[in-house]
Amino acid sequence: MPLPSDPMILLSYVNTKLRDEYPSLRELCRSLGADEADLTRRLDAIGYEYDQSLNRFV
Repeated sequence: MPLPSDPMILLSYVNTKLRDEYPSLRELCRSLGADEADLTRRLDAIGYEYDQSLNRFV
């Protein structure tokens, strides 16, 4: 399943997956076949950065 294209839906989707299923962004991207740099760039464009200690985009 491709990741959502809408940035706000993507944010919600990724943070939910990180909370419920994956211990890290790297594991999420590996499992979903997503490019970590592209995902991070897309969320950075709307003002969100990955916080490793919280395991979520804030």
